[in-house]
Amino acid sequence: MKKLLFIIFILYFSTAKSQKINESYQFHIKPATSKINVDGVLDEEAWKNTEVAKDFWLRIPIDTARAKNQTEVRLTYDDTYLYIAAICYKANDGKVATVESMKRDYVIPSNECFQVVIDPFNDLTNGFLFGVNAAGAQLEGLISEGQNSNLNWDNKWTSEVKYLTDRWVVEMAIPFKTLRYKKDVSTWGLNFTRNYPNQQEVSNWTKIGRQYFGISLAFTGVLAWDAPPPTPKGNISVIPYLLGGLDKNFQNNTDTKFRKDFGGDAKIALSSALNLDLTLNPDFSQVDVDRQVTNLSRFELFFPERRQFFLENADLFNNFGLDGLRPFFSRRIGLGVPITYGARLSGKLNNNLRIGAMNIQTASQDLTDSTKRPNQNFTALVLQQKVFKRSSVGLMFLNKESLNFNDKTNKGFTDFNRNIGIEYNLASGNNAWTGKAVVMKSFSPKKMDDEVLQAYNLNFIKSGWKISLQYENVGQNYNPEMGFILRRGYQRMAAPEILYQFFPKKASSKAVYKAPTASIDHYWNKNGELTDAVYTLGYETQAKSVSAFVLFLQSEFYKLQFDFDPSNEGISDVLKAGSEHHFNSINWIYRTSPRRKLINDFNGSIGGYYGNGKLINLGFNIGYRFQPFASISANINYVNISDVKIPVKNSPDKIVKTDFWLVSPKIDISFSNKLFWTTFMQYNEQIQNVNINSRVQWRYKPASDIFLVYSDNYLPGSLTIKNRSLVLKMTYWLNL
Repeated sequence: MKKLLFIIFILYFSTAKSQKINESYQFHIKPATSKINVDGVLDEEAWKNTEVAKDFWLRIPIDTARAKNQTEVRLTYDDTYLYIAAICYKANDGKVATVESMKRDYVIPSNECFQVVIDPFNDLTNGFLFGVNAAGAQLEGLISEGQNSNLNWDNKWTSEVKYLTDRWVVEMAIPFKTLRYKKDVSTWGLNFTRNYPNQQEVSNWTKIGRQYFGISLAFTGVLAWDAPPPTPKGNISVIPYLLGGLDKNFQNNTDTKFRKDFGGDAKIALSSALNLDLTLNPDFSQVDVDRQVTNLSRFELFFPERRQFFLENADLFNNFGLDGLRPFFSRRIGLGVPITYGARLSGKLNNNLRIGAMNIQTASQDLTDSTKRPNQNFTALVLQQKVFKRSSVGLMFLNKESLNFNDKTNKGFTDFNRNIGIEYNLASGNNAWTGKAVVMKSFSPKKMDDEVLQAYNLNFIKSGWKISLQYENVGQNYNPEMGFILRRGYQRMAAPEILYQFFPKKASSKAVYKAPTASIDHYWNKNGELTDAVYTLGYETQAKSVSAFVLFLQSEFYKLQFDFDPSNEGISDVLKAGSEHHFNSINWIYRTSPRRKLINDFNGSIGGYYGNGKLINLGFNIGYRFQPFASISANINYVNISDVKIPVKNSPDKIVKTDFWLVSPKIDISFSNKLFWTTFMQYNEQIQNVNINSRVQWRYKPASDIFLVYSDNYLPGSLTIKNRSLVLKMTYWLNL
């Protein structure tokens, strides 16, 4: 099968090249004829002398008609800024705008908002996203692999909004220093997307099929410069921080630790397309805490990277491989141990060649009286060469080195771990075909056989069809210590996963699509024994309001390859490796429209479980918005496991019964679009922890903040405190 998939890839390579789909959508940008004041009022002479991008197409609910509520966009520039102005016309019905809040990085479907998609290299693969909602909240992100957005990225730009009875106006100024582009290139990719919840419309400047994302770079038009855009001079940013705080570990009964730290980052543009990031004694105390989830699986959970230093061009490193098979995962670096310094070089060497190079040094750390974590150095190098229209070939080298390694004092660690690999990333010009072929080899101090990973993936999306095939072969001794991999020593065939979307032909239809779906997923161990088999049959539908319902039936078989605690609570009684388990379940997800002020999502699973047991897993998401100033919400998850039979030698079966709650209330308050207060509590009975995290953020200047963060952890029930911290941190973004 892997040879067949490889042949499919090779055959498709010869047809992957095609003309840009929306080449006919052209915006010719010229220099500003007057000074522009970013105030949301388009009264400057410069705005009267630009072209106008208009006649937006609907994408939702149908993709064959123009938007009823139109948008007009103008662009111009000077030596420092790219200016964008949009007039978003709306119904004069007296209704207030639907917005979550004034907090940054809003959720697009929940807001009346306008976004700009910019592809400076016009390669249909990597770009930038800038957006503003009708309350003035900002959003910025990086786009990778043609359509994947990372909204954790943060940078410096300004905007203002004026909201009127029949329209709202947004004005943006994006510094050229914020963007990455190749000098002397006068053609960029460009698109605009508008979300208007009150009229249930989503529209774009260019025409995009409703089965695709509105930010997809494959469907961008053309931003044609009258001359190559200005190249910033002296593009260096310094971002120092000062921090004071208190830490107290009550469990270990240690003295209060007083923190007085300083450090920072620097961003040095070696060219307009190549950036060097430096960090010294970085601190990430202000980063949002991870949202905990109940884990009933046999494997580790994946949490995304949120730390700013690792985000620019992060796709070069973190997207190598496939989901669950990532040879590099930046969260393996510096969590639980301080980073002393680091450097990242990333960007484009030319129009077709991207580079990512990273070196991070972490400190040593005493773990017990006799063992300690060694100083470790993490190196990653990636080269990505574009081929055909949107595809690429990538090479990766990874090295994790323990400095001054000692077998006795550094127990549990290795002297070194290295990985090298190659991947082909397929992306057709019309966005119908995507896929990957990746091969990785690991190297460890003790030479072993079977240290290779191979994986192949192919996806087709067109005319309502979504079809996916995937094959994986992971060696028993493949070891990516800098990566995220769920399991080793297996072969997997996920083939096929099929979904067909029935789209209505009339805009008056209440549904955006209805779709039956089916999938088959098999795993075998290295002896050729079937260890996992999951069969799924389902149905899903989405309404114009973006409410959705998913229902699916699953039949599952597992032959355990290692001992497993079915509750994941750390109990001593476990199901033994080699035991077989077969069970069925019914599962559902109901999501109310995110445009409503009252949210009451509901998901669940009822059926069998390991050890001939039974499982009830119910989840609720309840919330209310006092827009645009505040929102309160709570994620609630209840799990009931019963009648799980665990064989005990020479004794009757042990019967396991347990239930536990995960409750996560959250309060978001926006005093303005520059001052925010978020309080997040998580009560988790499965891991026996209660966490409170409260954060005040004041963005006193663009990309410059003051944070006050309080955090503590308790034991459930007795509420005995484990640890507590209070941090005051100030950052300042200085462009030199």
